[in-house]
Amino acid sequence: METSKIVLGYLVYVPLMLSLTFVVSRSLFGNAKVYMLKIFKGEEVIALSTNKLFRVGFYLLSIGFGFWILEVDAYRFGETYRELIEIFSTKVGGFAIYLGVMLFLNMFLFFRGMKKSSKSPSVQIKE
Repeated sequence: METSKIVLGYLVYVPLMLSLTFVVSRSLFGNAKVYMLKIFKGEEVIALSTNKLFRVGFYLLSIGFGFWILEVDAYRFGETYRELIEIFSTKVGGFAIYLGVMLFLNMFLFFRGMKKSSKSPSVQIKE
């Protein structure tokens, strides 16, 4: 596959990968605030800080994985645009599956944290 076609594929894939990451992150961590507040028994500063740390970890893992699967082996594939679309659709599909797994893993961690926090004795907050 000639280099210009691979570069064109990269120019489509990278913004799409970054956009998917930001959309999933916005949805997940925007809604996670409620869970974090419950886990940390209303301690807003700790809950929001922890939520931000989870978000940073999510970005690092997702963007890192997205770039890790970016490479296209130019010698394995032909030189048509159809093959280029098939290559990058496989990459985008694999990345979307990865984001789904990350989403459910984070949700599992939120629910597990809620379960553990409900078993621990509550702390009275003095104002």
